Amino acid sequence: AAEEQAFTDTLTGLKNRRALDTVLTRLLDRHASFAVMQIDLDFFKTVNDTLGHAAGDFVLQSFAEIMVDETRGGDLVARVGGDEFTIVLPDVRSEDILRRVGRRIIERLEVPMPFQGADCNISASIGTVWIQPGETPTMDDLLSDADVALYASKHAGRATQTLYTPALREVANAVVPPTDQGNQSA
Repeated sequence: AAEEQAFTDTLTGLKNRRALDTVLTRLLDRHASFAVMQIDLDFFKTVNDTLGHAAGDFVLQSFAEIMVDETRGGDLVARVGGDEFTIVLPDVRSEDILRRVGRRIIERLEVPMPFQGADCNISASIGTVWIQPGETPTMDDLLSDADVALYASKHAGRATQTLYTPALREVANAVVPPTDQGNQSA
């Protein structure tokens, strides 16, 4: 029970970064085929700022349910930061499957979430990396590639999914990633 608690995010009931690192290490050591989706909520700060942290917590818990609903039982869904999530999908057979999972998550998230008489309006940007059998990236490279794809989605206007290609890194080096207004330190 203590070990399970150490791998669980208390607010959402999802796995946490420690669990994510453990699963990714295992998959990378096996040279397995899998995909990683980095997900960042768009406009989440606006919900917190206008409706309060209780509304923000409600959104995070609702989004956790959506991700679990849209993934398979053997997939890992983790909350790795405030409004940052990662999904690990082992044994992915096609890019089309990844695109469909991402599209379903975004579509469900764009439906307003009623909270105490107000609507919480958010969306998600997703960056996806698909590791083929035999590829041997480091964990740092894998997560960096997922971040590059995530920022490409944000730069493309948000509420979209981008699958990583090496060409994205060249573009990322030439473009400064967008930030949500108000997320910058004063």
